Amino acid sequence: MNPSNKKSIITHRRLFSLEQLAGKFDLSSFSCSIEEYNEYLRNEAVRSQNDQMALTWLFRERSSGAIAAYMSLIADAIKLSTPEKELHNLDYPFKTVPAMKIAKLAVSVPFQEKYYGIGSLMIEMAIEIAGACNEQFFACRFITLDADIEHNESVINFYLKNGFIPNEETYNKRRKTVSMRRDILFKEK
Repeated sequence: MNPSNKKSIITHRRLFSLEQLAGKFDLSSFSCSIEEYNEYLRNEAVRSQNDQMALTWLFRERSSGAIAAYMSLIADAIKLSTPEKELHNLDYPFKTVPAMKIAKLAVSVPFQEKYYGIGSLMIEMAIEIAGACNEQFFACRFITLDADIEHNESVINFYLKNGFIPNEETYNKRRKTVSMRRDILFKEK
């Protein structure tokens, strides 16, 4: 399906590159629909990276260098209830399970208007990064995130469509976010 004559980012993927944030990039022109996320990229992402709190990845258009999207990744661990462990075939005595968290994910409005699927592609690229960690550095069973329902109530549907499910242990109806996970080893039942 092609919503409003937008182009699929999948068929145009070669026009973009995923690059780790560095001081050489101009971040001032990035603009998503949530100002807090713009401010994070412009004012906090480099510091968070230098302090080893989050590693930010930029999805940039090769021809212009413009930032189409970004994501900040951090190490994480999640606590799962007994039924949640059973769902994922986790017969281990551990209280927590290793994960990588998408701490921030934002898509630029101009690129969102031109292409569809950028957010989903960013999730897939995060999964590829987690896979590389699994092969070379450390175990990572889940991708986690906090769906920001304060700024966008329908964002949960986007993450459900991308294979995430809510975490029972941290679900609270009064929160501004909903903690979610995606098993990168097995698909959900």
